[in-house]
Amino acid sequence: MTEANTNRQIARAAGTVMAAIFLGQAVGLLRGVTVAHVFGASRELDAFFAANRVSETLFLLVAGGALGSAFIPTFTGLLAHHKRDAAWRLAAAIGNAVALTLSLLALLTALFAPQIVRYALAPGLSTDPRLFALTIALLRIQLISAVLFGLGGLAIGILNAHQVFLAPALTPALYQLGIIFGAVVLSPSMGIYGLAWGVVLGSALYLIIQIPSLLKLSGLPPRMRFSLGLRDPNVKEVLFLMGPRLLGVAVVQLNFWVNTWLASRMESGSVSGLYYGFSLMLMAQAVIAQSAAIAAMPTFSAQHALGQQDEMRSSLAATLRSVILLALPASAGLILLREPVISLLYQRGEFDQRAVQIVAWALLWYAAGMIGHSIMEILTRAFYAQRDTKTPVFIGSIAMGLNVVFSLTFIKVFEAVHWMPHGGLALANSLATALEAAALFIVMRRRLGGIEGKHILRGVFPSAAATCVMSILIYGWLKLSADRSAWLLALVGVAAGGGVYLGVLWILRVPELRYAIGAISRRVKKVFAPS
Repeated sequence: MTEANTNRQIARAAGTVMAAIFLGQAVGLLRGVTVAHVFGASRELDAFFAANRVSETLFLLVAGGALGSAFIPTFTGLLAHHKRDAAWRLAAAIGNAVALTLSLLALLTALFAPQIVRYALAPGLSTDPRLFALTIALLRIQLISAVLFGLGGLAIGILNAHQVFLAPALTPALYQLGIIFGAVVLSPSMGIYGLAWGVVLGSALYLIIQIPSLLKLSGLPPRMRFSLGLRDPNVKEVLFLMGPRLLGVAVVQLNFWVNTWLASRMESGSVSGLYYGFSLMLMAQAVIAQSAAIAAMPTFSAQHALGQQDEMRSSLAATLRSVILLALPASAGLILLREPVISLLYQRGEFDQRAVQIVAWALLWYAAGMIGHSIMEILTRAFYAQRDTKTPVFIGSIAMGLNVVFSLTFIKVFEAVHWMPHGGLALANSLATALEAAALFIVMRRRLGGIEGKHILRGVFPSAAATCVMSILIYGWLKLSADRSAWLLALVGVAAGGGVYLGVLWILRVPELRYAIGAISRRVKKVFAPS
């Protein structure tokens, strides 16, 4: 397959994943709107988000560390060399290990939940006996989801390695639907506990939706026996690659725990404000960067396994350029339109104007880090595809250490100028991530003998110019229409800004836009062509 065809394959796969992730993020927005309407930015919701952090950490430490950085490259490499039996033995062993490890960790966490909440997670919530007991109960309920997510994550890795992207990309939407069910159906009678059981339901749907696609895969063994495969060299390789990645995930999660710990001591709603702000930034970043990274990683892994360094360099450069083209305007748009967008999405029920200000302040500083987050997403997958988990973990550990230093520093700075201090936590995250992305780029560039920097810059310059024109238009619209409703401000701002951005790219003859329009046109003609 030629470099151009390989890059187009990545682009097509990324388009499929992007559409599915967009659906998931849309359902996620509906989830956020529903939860905000029912619970606002209350202390009870702070307890829920704090408790949710524990199950998420367990999943990311065990399953996320193994599957994202170690399992997929090894599994894909075996498939690329036509070793299907070995690949499936590896999948079975890792599945058994993930389920067993997460189950044991969940039981231990449930046992020591009071100590975890009081000393490590949210001491600010522990001062209120009612909130303390509530956080513990919510934590224990949601631990069930960690095991289900772990098995679901393994299924995603297997399907992605087989170039199956649609079903795995739909899993976030199913997860969000479970939470919506908890908020709408269960919460009226169960309160915030209904939201926790919604998380469990959503994690079950996350796994179940992938089972039909798994059963359709060719070469699937007729049965799997329970084995941890500790003597299997491929399992040993996954465990070896997993070690550094676990450290990296632990450092990242430690930062989130530090943020929760610090925010729990700030004014009511600060924990929820950080969660909502980061989630909104992450929604855009997921559609833009995660979709491209998910689609590109199997290709990167196969190219590395076959020794195709030139092809990998070309694919990586094309992916980075495409991601930057989308991340730049998204960052500017979120910064400028943050208040009307948050008001449009959330301001109803218990979510008042004060809550809008808390979330908008966090989103301002998180959105500034959109480009760094997006570039880092692609580069880390490229390192993992090369079966190198040590380099990104080493760089990430330094960056996250700086994040803690930045957090403590910016809190003091923000308080000194009478700004809401939780914004300093968001700014610290954005700055640390930008430094991490820059370091990863430098190392990867040296390793590949370049990443076609001139080609990337030829995409960055027109994107930056188009973003400037778009930003001026949006800023003028907000100034001239300040007394308009949030609906009008947000929808016109997004539509007009997006239209201007695409128009400038078209005038500047950016090839990615023309390729995308051509691909959409061909797809539409194929759908409506007479049979």
